[in-house]
Amino acid sequence: MEKENPIEEKKTPTTKFAEWLMARAEKKEAKETSLESLMKFNVFLSIATLVTVAGATVADYVLMAWLWI
Repeated sequence: MEKENPIEEKKTPTTKFAEWLMARAEKKEAKETSLESLMKFNVFLSIATLVTVAGATVADYVLMAWLWI
């Protein structure tokens, strides 16, 4: 019969530092993902604003041309 002896893992300073680095990298990755989504939303909002302003301007010119004819 094989007996499993629990091996006590002592956290050395190197292990603690590696865990800290990995946690830091995960947080940074999550932050970058959040920033990417904000940038995409910003681009969408900018394009929507331009389309709205351009559409209103075109509508004004079409109305002026219609009234002038």
